[in-house]
Amino acid sequence: MEFKQINNTTGENTIYSNKTIAQFLCTHLEQYGDTIEDITKCIDYVMNPNKGGNIVVGIDDQKIVGVVILNNTGMKDFIPENILVYIAVDNSQRGKGYGKQLMQKAISIAEGNIALHVEPDNPAKKLYESLGFTNKYLEMRLIK
Repeated sequence: MEFKQINNTTGENTIYSNKTIAQFLCTHLEQYGDTIEDITKCIDYVMNPNKGGNIVVGIDDQKIVGVVILNNTGMKDFIPENILVYIAVDNSQRGKGYGKQLMQKAISIAEGNIALHVEPDNPAKKLYESLGFTNKYLEMRLIK
């Protein structure tokens, strides 16, 4: 698998556009996903020079097989510097190790610590644990 890194210094990739990435994620996140509008906001955050982050696109045979998006938090130590917002592998390509390779690439390019949220029943939880992620806190939200 080949990787393309996209961020606010590299700019939008002409072959793997923001729209293409958003559509890929919307399709392959399945029940763990968000609307295309919300995914687009996440991509826009990465591309904003005052915010930032990284998008890693995994490519095999000139086709997108997976995408990871990390947003910078603008914080350090008490809150991790990065939050992994989205990761998805093409549903027809799962079980080939692409998710692990994408995560390893995302970890290697991220500056600082990484946080993520995962549903307890999401099979990716085991992958995150195998890569060293731990469950330090129980997340609670107040929706207003």
